Amino acid sequence: MSGTPDDDRLEELREQKMQELREQADGQQGGGREGAQDAAREQAEAKQEAMLKQYLTDGARQRLNAVEMSKPEFAESAKKQILALAQSGRIQDRIDEEQMRDLLKELQPDSKSFDIRRR
Repeated sequence: MSGTPDDDRLEELREQKMQELREQADGQQGGGREGAQDAAREQAEAKQEAMLKQYLTDGARQRLNAVEMSKPEFAESAKKQILALAQSGRIQDRIDEEQMRDLLKELQPDSKSFDIRRR
């Protein structure tokens, strides 16, 4: 009974819908790589944050967040340094705000000052 115009139209619509779903699935698989990379990046960031919470006191984390607002690249390098110290076992106790201040000063590149003297 597929000879009626309604049945033919219905079958045509089904084919169109299936084709759209296939294209959508292909698009998601191609974007799946990006989604997997995003998920992996988010997981790594969550792991990094968990480790920082473990090794930093609240005051030290607040100081690091303040630095991150003004100098994101410097804060990222400081985080990497702290995590490297933690993974190597060189951090015995939690880092407090005073120790964080000292660590940030130590990591900060020397500022180049120019003394211009006129003769």
